[in-house]
Amino acid sequence: MLPRGVLVLLGTACLVVVVGGMHAVAELVGPVFLALMLAVTASPFTGWLRRRGAPVWLAATVTIITVYLGLFALGGALAVSVARLIDLLPEYQEQFTQLRGDLTSGLSGLGIDAEQMSAAVAGVEPGSFARFVEALFGGLAGVLGNAVFLLAVLLFMCLDVVSFPARLAAVAPERPQVVAALRSFASGTRRYLLVTTAFGLIVAVFDTALLWWLGIPLPLLWGLLSFITNYIPNIGFIIGVIPPALLGLLQGGLDLMLWVIALYCVVNFIIQEIIQPKIVGDAVGLSVTVTFLSLVFWGWVLGPLGALLAIPLTLLTKGLLIDVDPSTRWLNRLLASGTPSPTGDEAPEAAPADDDGHDHVHGMEVRRT
Repeated sequence: MLPRGVLVLLGTACLVVVVGGMHAVAELVGPVFLALMLAVTASPFTGWLRRRGAPVWLAATVTIITVYLGLFALGGALAVSVARLIDLLPEYQEQFTQLRGDLTSGLSGLGIDAEQMSAAVAGVEPGSFARFVEALFGGLAGVLGNAVFLLAVLLFMCLDVVSFPARLAAVAPERPQVVAALRSFASGTRRYLLVTTAFGLIVAVFDTALLWWLGIPLPLLWGLLSFITNYIPNIGFIIGVIPPALLGLLQGGLDLMLWVIALYCVVNFIIQEIIQPKIVGDAVGLSVTVTFLSLVFWGWVLGPLGALLAIPLTLLTKGLLIDVDPSTRWLNRLLASGTPSPTGDEAPEAAPADDDGHDHVHGMEVRRT
């Protein structure tokens, strides 16, 4: 038996190799994890159709069509809104020029060389703002650009959702801890998406109304951006405020930009940074610090898509590395938010059974043997 220190070092080395490999193939791994999250989220709908007597092929078909329609609606709305924004930007050529001149003259009054400042800001134009917007939406655009692969993986996973109960039925007697850990991941992911989606809709409605009241162009686009960035823990609010604040600066000057930032801070900061983290932490069993570190880690491993999937990926990792082993479940107390219960180690909740002899795992039924 190797010493514990050696085992820790070997495990860490293996983890570094795995993480480095995931980072190298992030363009493939990211869509796979996104498809997994969508399949897990849609699995209760498939189970509901099966319990209502729908045949296997019909339940799978309806689930796939529903998920596809949701993705196409989100991608289409985002593409149309960004196209409208890019068409609108050339109208601000005069405002860009005036802003550039005001910046140069203001800094010259502070003793900074005017010629150097003119050369430094010469590239600031509507085209540069358009490139900034394209970079901001680049992560999602990259996923949509790889849409064929994403849709294919999602298709196969949704088909597997229908037959997954039979597989779990064979595994559950021999590996009940694994089944419980998978169920913990699935239920935690669905709770997280439910809470985050609800708060995202609230924030999007408030932001759209405020921007429309202030006269900022394309308020629906920025409301949609607020909804999407709400899935990014901790810093989503900062990303969402940048484009409307810049448009406010071009539309009405510094005063309007400050109004946009101030109202965003009042609404988004209170909801996204104070209320939502507490509720999300209680729902998924992760502290605010863990969610922020997961954002940094998965954002580096998988890029922008990793930031959107940070919480579900952390739940999956926790389920496979911590919840599955009784000797490591004590770590849940360190990862969770709030004050832990003093009684016993936290463990994944056993799959509940109903009266017709089925266990529910991953939102699906497993007949007990």
